[in-house]
Amino acid sequence: MKAKGRISLVLGSGGARGYAHIGVIEELEKRGYEIVSISGASIGALIGGLYACGKLDTYKEWVMDLDSLDVASLVDFAFESGGLIKGEKVFEKIAEMIGEEQTFESLPIKLTAVATDIIHKKEVWFQSGNLLQALRASIAIPTIFTPVKINEMILADGGILNPLPVAPTMSDISDLTIAVNLYGDLPKPHSTISKEEKKRTHSFGQMFHELIEKFFPHKEELDLFDILDKSFDTMQNGLTRYRLGGYPPDILIDISKDVCKTYDFHKSHEVIEQGRRAAKQKFDEKGL
Repeated sequence: MKAKGRISLVLGSGGARGYAHIGVIEELEKRGYEIVSISGASIGALIGGLYACGKLDTYKEWVMDLDSLDVASLVDFAFESGGLIKGEKVFEKIAEMIGEEQTFESLPIKLTAVATDIIHKKEVWFQSGNLLQALRASIAIPTIFTPVKINEMILADGGILNPLPVAPTMSDISDLTIAVNLYGDLPKPHSTISKEEKKRTHSFGQMFHELIEKFFPHKEELDLFDILDKSFDTMQNGLTRYRLGGYPPDILIDISKDVCKTYDFHKSHEVIEQGRRAAKQKFDEKGL
């Protein structure tokens, strides 16, 4: 079947809210559109990279099947580096999916993964070389995942400087540029998950907090952790609006910033569905 149109897709940063990108991609495919280029920061780069490799379905199956113990086992605390979690266990699993030697040049879709060089204070666009290394750098959320050192650069989350990187797609040949913003100023969406799924989500949430409290037992430290989370969200929201003023996409899909918290990685079912609903509503409005 011939594709209805060629899409440049921009996938924003936002931690666990990034599961919504999966729902958006699935809605685009359902409507017969071809994604020919992707630019992403942080979780947007990860989801975009997995899609470009043809492994997004594998990733989705994995995150949707994780139970509380599975997710907890992926938390490898780091005490002598610049983040709470090393991230090695997570990326061992990602490496199994995409391969440690996968390169940008071998992908069938043009991909840009955006990271931030915190030494030289500039954003870095990865468009060639080792894919896994670039994705690891792009998702290094400050205070959570440890940063990545490449040559003279220390690389962290791409969303620090560019939460919604539209600019890398400006030279791409496509019919439409669609951007997915994970910091939409929208009401908290109505939950669509079953009672059983809510039970599973609650169970994981309790376990995660128990793990945090085990290593950081004082209430003041937990409050600080929440403040860092909210501060990063506030910064991302402001930067996104600023960036959109300079590089507006043809279509912007807003996902409510309240769909989940940055670190609610156990809420894949609900967030994927919210992404699908937001995309469906926007595409219907635009007659796509």
